[in-house]
Amino acid sequence: MPNLTMDTTELASRLRLGVTRLARRLRREAESGITQSQLSGLATIERRGPMTIGELSGVEQVQPPTMTKIVAALVDAGLVARETDPDDRRMAWLRATTEGVKLLQRSRKRKEAYLAKRMRSLEPRQLAVLQEATEILEQIVEGDR
Repeated sequence: MPNLTMDTTELASRLRLGVTRLARRLRREAESGITQSQLSGLATIERRGPMTIGELSGVEQVQPPTMTKIVAALVDAGLVARETDPDDRRMAWLRATTEGVKLLQRSRKRKEAYLAKRMRSLEPRQLAVLQEATEILEQIVEGDR
């Protein structure tokens, strides 16, 4: 039975620590050979469609020179294509290549498989609590948009 008198600050601290540890563990399950910054940039490009380095820098909250290096590594690895804008040759559009999309799919499947394996050992009651907690976390994050 949860402690209903728990201070929200204490709960926030425990939640932050738990989420941070889970995120760290999932990063270890991610595709090897690509940095977390590269993986994040690739995922943003894949999710949001073609975009410029400036737009990607804004979304990822990374300075443009740093993002230029990240994108260069992704292009060199064949995970992102850089295409010159036909109307403005100074501008380039970034898009995930087929290989980049496949890498993201593998990475996501590895992370989800890790979580699913760990969750199989839980009791039905615990799974129900996790389902409710997931909905609450989604609600908290949606409030940021």
